[in-house]
Parts: sequence; structure tokens; C-alpha cells
Amino acid sequence: MTLTRPVAVLVLVALAALIPLFGPSSALHGTGEAAAPGAGGSALLRTVLFAALCVPIGELFVNRLARSVPGTEEAAGHPVVPRSWSPFAAAAGFVAAFGLASVVATGNLVPDSPSDVDVGGLYSSRDGKLALLEVNAFLVAGLCAVSRRPATQLWPLGAVVVAEALRAHPATEHTPLTGSGLTLVHLTCAALWTGGLLHALRTLRPWHGRYGAEAGAALLGLYARVAAVLLAAITATGVWSSLRRMPPETILEQLTATAYGRALLAKVLLVAAVAALALWARRRLRRAADPLTACAPAWAEVVVLGLVVAVSGLLTALPLPIRW
Repeated sequence: MTLTRPVAVLVLVALAALIPLFGPSSALHGTGEAAAPGAGGSALLRTVLFAALCVPIGELFVNRLARSVPGTEEAAGHPVVPRSWSPFAAAAGFVAAFGLASVVATGNLVPDSPSDVDVGGLYSSRDGKLALLEVNAFLVAGLCAVSRRPATQLWPLGAVVVAEALRAHPATEHTPLTGSGLTLVHLTCAALWTGGLLHALRTLRPWHGRYGAEAGAALLGLYARVAAVLLAAITATGVWSSLRRMPPETILEQLTATAYGRALLAKVLLVAAVAALALWARRRLRRAADPLTACAPAWAEVVVLGLVVAVSGLLTALPLPIRW
């Protein structure tokens, strides 16, 4: 049993990695569009970067919720929480951001050797500066995570979110600030939802024997109330962003005729599955004799959310749809 869980996690991670690696060729098949060189690798790196954001942001969010659960106060003033994964997430984010910066430094091409990487050239372009900001921000976040005040990592993580929002909407785009604002809210809420659920479920294990099932159910209840608001914000910003890139009169056709539309449709279906699992978990939390039976659909929700993160990474590597 001890070995089964890590093996299952490794298998799920490997399967999720297949989406960004092989997704571009599948999504582009028959569309007449062409992907940028190394699109699969870039999508995988972006997926790792998104996941590296979700883990620490979710931990900070749920640890704050945990302090308001009655009966969990310890001598140190904080409830018991599982070992933080934030340092590992920061390390993974740093590697992913460094890899993406290397691609930007070679003119958005995959470098064949270290000599192809023009680090100094990163300072001369907007994308290069944003890539450098993300590399440095993850480095600082890692240092904060292992310090005595891990909550300070919120600031460098926030810088990564802002950089991603700006990167996704270049100055040549129509109303780029509006697009960046939508992406900022969308990415922040998605990180809170995904990382928060993962850390909440991890927290239930040490809480079960120490505080009892009631405390665990209370924590899940607090998370569920906030998650409902997060889902509404994610849906609203996602729909608005899609309509900005695919006008209403063309969106149905582009959802099947373009690579971006196909990936977006897959993401919408996965989010719908996540919402159904969330409703199932909330129903169990409210009505079941043992509220912690909600953990089963909640863990399934985490798995599907991981697939959503992978598809989001894939979307960043596909050509944007044409505004007909």
C-alpha cells in the first residue's frame, strides 16, 4: 500500500506529460496550421511552470483557512500541516522558466547547444525581460520557501503570475491590458483552486488522528465555499478571453477547425468534469453520514485538474485563432 500511491502518482504525471508533448501534432492535424519549432517541449515546460505556481499558492491559501478551524490551535499558534512541497515546486518552476528563457534567447527556437543561447539578448526584448523575471522570481520564491517566513514567497509568485499575464498578451494585440487583466484573474483563481484542493486533501491525513473528522470536514467546507467563487471567476474570465480571440459568430467553427479551438474545447470539457466532481464532493460533505467520504471525488477532481493544467500548457504553444 505504501508503494502503490507513489507509483500511481508517477504514472499520472507521466500520462499528463503526454498531453503537452504530443498534443500540438494531434491538435494541428488537418487544420492547415503550423506549430512553432519545439512546440511540444515548450508546452511541457509551461505546464511545469503552471503546476509550480499552483502548489505553493494553494499551500498558502489552505494554511490560512486552516487557522480559522476551531479546535486546531497548537502551542505554536498554528495547526499541524503536512510537509511543504513549495521548495520542490520552486525548483521545478525555476528549471521550467530557465528552459523557456533559453527558447526566447534563441529567437523562440529550440537551442541546439549552449552557445546558441544569447542571454544578453533577453534584456533587449519584452518577452526576454519577462522570461528573466520569471526565472529570478522562482529563485527568490524557493529561498523564501525554506526561510523562517515562507509566506513571503507570495510576492515573487505574484510576480510570476503578472509576468505570465503580460506575456500572453503582447503590445500588438487589441486592448492588451484587458487581456492581461483577464489572464491575471484566471491564472490566480486556477492556482488557488487546484493547489488549494491538493493541499487541503493532504492536510486531512495528519488532522484525522490529531483533531478528528469534524475538523477535516470543516476545512473542506471552508475550501468548498471559496472554490465556488473561484469557479465562477474562472468561468467568467475564460469565456470573456475566448470571445476576445474567437468572435461569437465564428467560435463554433473554430472550436473544431483550429488547433487552439480544439484544445480549448478539450479544456472546457475537462473543467465541466471537474465541476461535476466538485458538486458530488460537496453533496457528500453535506449529506453523508461520514463527511470525509467526499475525499474520493475530491481526489478524482485533483487528477482531472492536473489534466486541465496540462491542456492549459498546450494552449500556450498553439497558434492563436484568426479573428475572421
